[in-house]
Amino acid sequence: MDSSTKAVAVYCGSSPGTEKAFTSAALSLGHALAEAQRPLVYGGGSKGIMGVVSAAVLERNGQVTGIVPAAMVAAGGEGNPADVVLGEPGREKVIENIVVGSMHERKVEMARRAAGFIGLPGGFGTFEEVLEVTTWTQLGIHNKPVVLLNVCSFWEPLRQLIDNGVAYEFIKPISKDLIVFVDGPSSHSEHETYNWGQAALEALDSWKRSPEHGLYKWTSDKKGEQTDALKST
Repeated sequence: MDSSTKAVAVYCGSSPGTEKAFTSAALSLGHALAEAQRPLVYGGGSKGIMGVVSAAVLERNGQVTGIVPAAMVAAGGEGNPADVVLGEPGREKVIENIVVGSMHERKVEMARRAAGFIGLPGGFGTFEEVLEVTTWTQLGIHNKPVVLLNVCSFWEPLRQLIDNGVAYEFIKPISKDLIVFVDGPSSHSEHETYNWGQAALEALDSWKRSPEHGLYKWTSDKKGEQTDALKST
């Protein structure tokens, strides 16, 4: 992982889904992040799996930063400039919410702040975010791992899609490992009690890929200085 930050961006749904294992996995991940002292960067919502992850981090005294588009704040959707979610008076635990101008800015800001990415089950937004940061690693915009928690085989269709892309030579074989799937126990009945958080962090730490595997060098001058928007600050 990127040594300049320990933060992890988590992509997931703003709904709880149909399986208790989804919520359990989110809780496990949030606790693991806090205990490992790895800040959470996420979309700023308080509903569904998204809310479970952030509340779990705060419950164990971890750090949480939400990145929220202004339009969602104005509409009463995800996040507020400061959202107190847990704690008694005088002992509140607060999410630091950063308001940005657009969905694109949200994605760039989350990626810039994170050393790696973890995907829990979710919908269209989760799919799009996971695939975009994977593409950025493939292109060489950044060199960061993407780990998907395959709770109840939720991400299995994406694994098959990647295999098809490789088989039909739209994806290079070396790029197949850009996404790491954490499958958990073979029996779905054990997924509700599995330690998804520990498994996710182990997958992040064990991921290795040379920056030289990126398809392009994102520089704008002859000296090779990186000027991309995702450069760490």
